[in-house]
Amino acid sequence: MFEMIHTKDDVLAVRIEGKITGEDLAAIVDRLDAAMAANEKVHVYAETQSIDGIEINGLAAHIARAAPLFAKLDRFGRVAVVADQLWIRALARIESALLLHISYRVFKPEDRGAALMWVEGRDV
Repeated sequence: MFEMIHTKDDVLAVRIEGKITGEDLAAIVDRLDAAMAANEKVHVYAETQSIDGIEINGLAAHIARAAPLFAKLDRFGRVAVVADQLWIRALARIESALLLHISYRVFKPEDRGAALMWVEGRDV
Protein backbone atom coordinates (compact mmCIF):
# COMPACT_ATOMS: atom_id res chain seq x y z
CA MET A 1 0.00 0.00 0.00
CA PHE A 2 1.21 3.49 -0.72
CA GLU A 3 0.04 7.01 -0.13
CA MET A 4 1.14 10.22 -1.81
CA ILE A 5 1.95 12.99 0.65
CA HIS A 6 0.84 16.48 -0.35
CA THR A 7 3.85 18.77 -0.56
CA LYS A 8 5.55 21.21 -2.91
CA ASP A 9 5.25 20.67 -6.69
CA ASP A 10 8.95 19.82 -7.08
CA VAL A 11 8.82 17.11 -4.39
CA LEU A 12 7.67 13.53 -4.87
CA ALA A 13 6.63 12.43 -1.39
CA VAL A 14 5.33 8.95 -0.77
CA ARG A 15 4.61 6.70 2.20
CA ILE A 16 4.87 2.97 1.48
CA GLU A 17 3.78 0.13 3.77
CA GLY A 18 3.66 -3.65 3.43
CA LYS A 19 3.92 -5.21 -0.02
CA ILE A 20 4.71 -2.95 -2.97
CA THR A 21 2.58 -3.73 -6.03
CA GLY A 22 3.14 -3.04 -9.71
CA GLU A 23 0.23 -0.58 -9.58
CA ASP A 24 1.95 1.26 -6.71
CA LEU A 25 5.18 1.54 -8.70
CA ALA A 26 3.33 2.74 -11.81
CA ALA A 27 1.52 5.47 -9.85
CA ILE A 28 4.76 6.62 -8.24
CA VAL A 29 6.55 6.82 -11.60
CA ASP A 30 3.55 8.70 -13.07
CA ARG A 31 3.88 11.30 -10.31
CA LEU A 32 7.66 11.47 -10.83
CA ASP A 33 7.20 11.99 -14.58
CA ALA A 34 4.76 14.84 -13.89
CA ALA A 35 7.13 16.47 -11.40
CA MET A 36 10.03 16.21 -13.87
CA ALA A 37 7.92 17.70 -16.67
CA ALA A 38 7.12 20.73 -14.51
CA ASN A 39 10.45 21.24 -12.69
CA GLU A 40 14.14 21.31 -13.54
CA LYS A 41 15.05 19.59 -10.23
CA VAL A 42 12.91 17.08 -8.39
CA HIS A 43 13.34 16.10 -4.76
CA VAL A 44 12.17 12.81 -3.28
CA TYR A 45 10.82 11.88 0.15
CA ALA A 46 10.22 8.15 0.63
CA GLU A 47 8.89 6.87 3.94
CA THR A 48 8.64 3.12 4.36
CA GLN A 49 7.07 1.06 7.09
CA SER A 50 7.20 -2.71 7.49
CA ILE A 51 8.06 -3.45 3.87
CA ASP A 52 7.60 -7.15 3.25
CA GLY A 53 8.40 -7.38 -0.45
CA ILE A 54 7.66 -6.35 -4.00
CA GLU A 55 5.20 -8.18 -6.23
CA ILE A 56 7.11 -9.91 -9.01
CA ASN A 57 4.11 -9.64 -11.37
CA GLY A 58 4.71 -6.61 -13.59
CA LEU A 59 8.17 -5.89 -12.18
CA ALA A 60 9.87 -6.32 -15.57
CA ALA A 61 7.55 -3.75 -17.14
CA HIS A 62 8.26 -1.34 -14.29
CA ILE A 63 12.03 -1.76 -14.67
CA ALA A 64 11.74 -1.09 -18.41
CA ARG A 65 9.69 2.04 -17.72
CA ALA A 66 12.03 3.30 -14.97
CA ALA A 67 15.29 2.62 -16.88
CA PRO A 68 15.25 5.97 -18.75
CA LEU A 69 15.42 7.74 -15.38
CA PHE A 70 19.11 6.80 -15.18
CA ALA A 71 19.75 9.35 -17.93
CA LYS A 72 18.04 11.99 -15.76
CA LEU A 73 19.89 11.45 -12.47
CA ASP A 74 21.27 14.99 -12.66
CA ARG A 75 17.68 16.26 -12.29
CA PHE A 76 17.34 14.81 -8.79
CA GLY A 77 18.11 17.17 -5.91
CA ARG A 78 17.55 16.13 -2.32
CA VAL A 79 16.45 12.57 -1.50
CA ALA A 80 15.29 11.59 1.98
CA VAL A 81 14.57 8.00 2.94
CA VAL A 82 12.71 7.43 6.21
CA ALA A 83 12.60 3.77 7.18
CA ASP A 84 11.72 1.72 10.23
CA GLN A 85 13.69 -1.27 8.96
CA LEU A 86 17.48 -1.35 9.28
CA TRP A 87 17.95 -3.20 5.97
CA ILE A 88 16.17 -0.45 4.03
CA ARG A 89 18.25 2.26 5.71
CA ALA A 90 21.41 0.25 4.87
CA LEU A 91 20.40 -0.14 1.20
CA ALA A 92 19.60 3.57 1.01
CA ARG A 93 23.05 4.42 2.36
CA ILE A 94 24.65 2.16 -0.26
CA GLU A 95 22.58 3.84 -2.97
CA SER A 96 23.62 7.27 -1.69
CA ALA A 97 27.28 6.25 -1.90
CA LEU A 98 26.78 5.29 -5.55
CA LEU A 99 24.87 8.47 -6.47
CA LEU A 100 27.41 11.02 -5.30
CA HIS A 101 25.89 14.05 -7.06
CA ILE A 102 22.50 13.59 -5.35
CA SER A 103 22.11 15.06 -1.88
CA TYR A 104 20.90 11.99 -0.01
CA ARG A 105 19.98 11.50 3.65
CA VAL A 106 18.57 8.55 5.57
CA PHE A 107 16.32 9.05 8.62
CA LYS A 108 14.63 7.01 11.32
CA PRO A 109 10.82 7.28 11.64
CA GLU A 110 11.00 9.62 14.62
CA ASP A 111 12.81 12.14 12.39
CA ARG A 112 10.23 12.12 9.55
CA GLY A 113 9.29 15.78 10.13
CA ALA A 114 12.89 16.93 9.81
CA ALA A 115 13.33 14.71 6.74
CA LEU A 116 10.36 16.26 4.93
CA MET A 117 11.46 19.77 5.86
CA TRP A 118 14.96 19.06 4.52
CA VAL A 119 13.63 17.66 1.22
CA GLU A 120 11.39 20.70 0.80
CA GLY A 121 14.43 22.95 1.29
CA ARG A 122 13.26 24.40 4.59
CA ASP A 123 15.71 24.90 7.45
CA VAL A 124 15.89 21.96 9.81
